[in-house]
Amino acid sequence: MPVYVVIAGALFPDYAGTVVFSMYILGIVLAVLMALLFRKVIPALKGKPGPLILELPPYLTPTPASVGMLTWERGVVFVKKAGTILFAGAVLLWFLTYFPWGVEPGSAESYAGKLGQAVQPIFSPLGFSSALVIALIFGFLAKEIIVETLGILYGAGEEEAAIKGAIAANVSPVTGFAFMAFVLTYLPCLATVGIVKAETGSWKWVGFLILYELLLAYAVAAVIVGMGSLL
Repeated sequence: MPVYVVIAGALFPDYAGTVVFSMYILGIVLAVLMALLFRKVIPALKGKPGPLILELPPYLTPTPASVGMLTWERGVVFVKKAGTILFAGAVLLWFLTYFPWGVEPGSAESYAGKLGQAVQPIFSPLGFSSALVIALIFGFLAKEIIVETLGILYGAGEEEAAIKGAIAANVSPVTGFAFMAFVLTYLPCLATVGIVKAETGSWKWVGFLILYELLLAYAVAAVIVGMGSLL
């Protein structure tokens, strides 16, 4: 959501709500289509689905103690995430952006710039600049870092208005919409990949997840760019 709100607000200010809503519709359509496809081509998913049995707990009026306990637990989870994964990602991003010493932050001579230039040719058919590619790479740590990354690379700081202005000056509407679709479809965060490994107990499924979502995201973004070029 933070990525959609910032990019849609920067590139589609009059239709930002509609653009963000379209991402949810696109996600639902892709989920249904891929589920139907996988049921036909993946042996482990073929056949009739098993019955779903859920045991529902008794519904009671919430008490202040239960609400406070649940709020505390959720808050601790968020603080741990913000203080570990997001903070570590921000520190790593800062190091790659400002080093080696003496380079312009986020420039082609920085470590981040070199990383983006190395990977960017793969995404050149989509119109993604090295800044967008770097944001996608760091988005694997946590999708929330994407906005922060663009703010640093564009020299816009942390102010949302400044980041929107920088995006509007450097990204076209078609590229921005394709980028949003790529963010929607490509790899979930690192923590989610870890959960997939824990649930499936197989690196094969983890590799399948990474490969298929990257290919699907690229294909969806390519279709959007292709359709946009015809308009």
